[in-house]
Amino acid sequence: MAWMAWTWPTAIFFMVIAGLLITFTIIGVKYPETPRRGILRIETTRGDRLFITLLGSAFINLAWLGLVGANQPYALIVCLIYAAAVFRWV
Repeated sequence: MAWMAWTWPTAIFFMVIAGLLITFTIIGVKYPETPRRGILRIETTRGDRLFITLLGSAFINLAWLGLVGANQPYALIVCLIYAAAVFRWV
């Protein structure tokens, strides 16, 4: 089946996501946490904040492609700043 082009960037993307999930699982087992309330006024855990970060980063990258073009390394910088803000304040 050749329905998807498996390139190295695609493979790295999925390996990073898998690594994040494994890391957050290990951290969650080793250092359990209680949910906290941030600026969204909902209780979130590390996993919730990771999901919010990944979802928001996808939208940032799509908006970047639509508005700026293919200069994606700068979108990564925006995503990292967004991730830091989510983990700090949400």
